[in-house]
Formats: sequence, C-alpha cells, structure tokens
Amino acid sequence: MGSHNPHYQLIGQMFQKDYRWLCAAVSRTLGCPHSAQDIASETFLRVLALPDPLAIREPRALLTTIARRLVYEGWRRQDLERAYLQSLALAPEPVHPSPEERELVIEALLAVDRLLNGLSAKAKAAFLYHQLDGLTYSEIGERLGVSTSRVQQYMVEAFKRCYQAMQA
Repeated sequence: MGSHNPHYQLIGQMFQKDYRWLCAAVSRTLGCPHSAQDIASETFLRVLALPDPLAIREPRALLTTIARRLVYEGWRRQDLERAYLQSLALAPEPVHPSPEERELVIEALLAVDRLLNGLSAKAKAAFLYHQLDGLTYSEIGERLGVSTSRVQQYMVEAFKRCYQAMQA
C-alpha cells in the first residue's frame, strides 16, 4: 500500500483540491475554524476507508455528506453528554465517574442511539422506559398516551433493530 496505490493518489489529489473548500463549508456551519479542520480531516479519513474510492463520481457531494454526518454526530454526542451530566447532577447522592468511565457511558449511549436511529420518538422512549426503568407495557402506555398494544408494537420494532444489529 505504498504511495503508488491509485486510491491514495486519487484521495491525495482530492485532498489538495477540496480540503480548504471543505474546511470553509464546515466552518460556516460550526462557526469554528479549528473544529471545521477536525471535521474535514476526519471526513478524508472516512473517504480513505471506503472500499472503492475510484468509484467516486461527485467528490464534493460525497465530502459534504460525510462532513454533515460527522457534524450531526458531534452535536448528538454533545446532547447525550449534556443529558448524562444533568442526570448525574440530579442523582440523590453525588456521583463522580472517572473520565474513562464517563467516556465509556457516552460511547454506550451513542451506540444505543445509533441502534434506535430511525424509530419514532415514542418507540425509542418505550424501549428505554422498559429496558432502563423496568416499566411495564401498561405503565409505558400511560406515560406515552398510547395503548398497551401500541407499546408492544414499539417494542417489537426496537427488538428487531437489536436483533439485526447482533446479526451484522
């Protein structure tokens, strides 16, 4: 995998041509040039990991899509981290996880979020109420304002996603 590999040459050319453009585009979204550079660099790493970079027909469209996804993931991570820290602050006894434990929890929350991505907000809530809080389907139905049979449908959808993730 030396520098003569056509994949590396193509991505190197794409990097030279589009890196500054991508930084500027992401910077407009984030308002922070340093974060934009991080996102742009990660975007090119993801392109490098693609199975067939030679098949890229619209490089800027691909770069924009990957960068948007990375920005969204960053925002989602911040939201989950903020919610986690708020829940720690509201705990009856002070809880002070180590930075490593905190990172593991955030990664686990992100994994669950990705797993449930695509489900409706109520389906996600039903699954989390059941799995994390141990609520019964009827209790969940009361909280969500839906029937117990609807909660059951939500749970089937969520468990299907879990099963599919385990098969992947």
